[in-house]
Amino acid sequence: MATYKNEGFDPATIQLLKDECKEEGSTFVYVEDEDDDLEVLNSGECVHIQFVGKHKDNEVIYDAIIYTLRLHHSSLVYEMAMEKVKKSFPQYVPVEERKPDYRIDAELEEEIELFLTELIEEIEETEAVKVQEHIEIDHDFEYGISLDVCLNVEEITEDVIEDFIEQFNADTLKMDKTLYSFSNSESEE
Repeated sequence: MATYKNEGFDPATIQLLKDECKEEGSTFVYVEDEDDDLEVLNSGECVHIQFVGKHKDNEVIYDAIIYTLRLHHSSLVYEMAMEKVKKSFPQYVPVEERKPDYRIDAELEEEIELFLTELIEEIEETEAVKVQEHIEIDHDFEYGISLDVCLNVEEITEDVIEDFIEQFNADTLKMDKTLYSFSNSESEE
């Protein structure tokens, strides 16, 4: 029996995933992520799945993170605003990066958070960040082939996932190259 450096290319492992998909009555399975922000993964804006597809005429497991264009835009806006906050307040540590012993003056934190909110609003109003659908493929992933997929949909539903997989596997997937910018809860081109 052959051994595979990457188990996502191992026919036995692939068959296990196919069996699991068949049992679920689906073309994919959800991946339970312990490390990722569960709030984002359970929001309907982002999912982590695995499915079987072809690569160079061989079956392979694709490990995919699929998320909405709005979520991608929000992330980039936040990152841009946070860079400006860090320049103006070098001592500030974002909430998601804080260690348990981090301390900050409550008034200063309130001032910084207000500054961050204003920056985010300004970036959205000026449409400084524009995004488009995309797919990034990582062939050097540790398990199968990794896909990073951004789709212009309101929510990542099972139908959206099934359509994506069908088009991806049939090599008929067309990504929307239109640039979009979002503001609060409204979208605009």
